[in-house]
Amino acid sequence: MTATLRIGHVQPVQIHFEDLDAMGVVHNGRYVLILERALSAYWADRGWPFDPAQPHFADVFFVVREFAISYQVPVTTVGEVVVHFWVERLGTTSVVYRFRVLSADQTVVHAEGRRVQVKIDMVTLRPSPIGEDVRQAIIPLLDTSRS
Repeated sequence: MTATLRIGHVQPVQIHFEDLDAMGVVHNGRYVLILERALSAYWADRGWPFDPAQPHFADVFFVVREFAISYQVPVTTVGEVVVHFWVERLGTTSVVYRFRVLSADQTVVHAEGRRVQVKIDMVTLRPSPIGEDVRQAIIPLLDTSRS
């Protein structure tokens, strides 16, 4: 696991009581939210306020095109987990994130998957090229071992 952690970012995320289902495990649908919490915290720390009225970056309109996940070991309690995420591919209009939800000590993989986001033009709602400022901000997350 150590080799993989050399790329991307590891973000702590809190599991709340409402994330658990009736069987006492994190509900499968909550993993989308867990990743969103991690990505939102990461980008907010870098000046992306998620307020189109106050953009730090020129490109603020990204939509999720695809979300895929494999569940490994259930999360069975409230508290902290970490989300390890990186960018597998940075295209002209899209970003492919890979992610793993890990135990706080990073020894257990609870889930892993990918999320594809597309930058869209807010008027046409069609894909449009990702601006250079956002591309530069994404580079630290990019997995260059596949190049």
